[in-house]
Amino acid sequence: MISALYPGAGASAQQKTPSLEDLAKAAQNPIADTISVGLENIAMPNTGAYRQTADVFKIEPVIPFQLNADWNLVTRTTIPGIAQVRFSPEQGRIGGVGDINQIFALTPSHSGALIWGVGPTFSYPSATDPALGSGKWSAGPTIVALTMPGPWVLGVLANNIWSFAGPGDRAPVNQMMLQYFITYNFSDGSYISSSPIINANWLAKGNDRWVVPVGAGIGKLFMVDKQPVNAEIGVYYNVLKPDLASRWQFRASLAFLFPK
Repeated sequence: MISALYPGAGASAQQKTPSLEDLAKAAQNPIADTISVGLENIAMPNTGAYRQTADVFKIEPVIPFQLNADWNLVTRTTIPGIAQVRFSPEQGRIGGVGDINQIFALTPSHSGALIWGVGPTFSYPSATDPALGSGKWSAGPTIVALTMPGPWVLGVLANNIWSFAGPGDRAPVNQMMLQYFITYNFSDGSYISSSPIINANWLAKGNDRWVVPVGAGIGKLFMVDKQPVNAEIGVYYNVLKPDLASRWQFRASLAFLFPK
């Protein structure tokens, strides 16, 4: 049902079969009331002093829970696999799992034109190597807000985390993540989108504080038998970045939707 795919659909639409555009909008809604499993790969060439390609592969299951007739709790988990570049003659490339992040967003079951959610986010020190994570337990607030006028999906997802526990010899954490998304959908399930992820490390100085990309991508929602699948590719250029970070991000993703 459409109302299960994204809040705000009226009761009169509940018997309508979702179109490809409807499903694409659900895939673009971070707090949609539908289960999904996303796979995303981000390649960053010319990273570090040895100009190697860093790579992050993320598994992102989204699971909503209906608390009552008025409220849903949407959980979004990010499990990153990281291929880190070489930073010194003594240290070669390192690969493994990074710190796992979880978002818990409380959102109205029946939103109006503005769809929103708020709640906590947590970062767990799950990295398999110290170079791949912070070593700290961290938490902070998350806010999501979006609207879907006509073929558009316009919104923002933002959070900030602070470390509150962990080894004393590891650096504290105070980091912001902000992702805005602007998407135009076509009736056949295809779309064009810009959804850069801006990061700020408030404890760093100078160029090391910000990663600010700009760019765009294209995608399409299609059916494999009866399974909705969302695929997207995008290219982003880092306008601001740490000195040894890559100028480019090449993103490719697949998401499997399981609508009610």
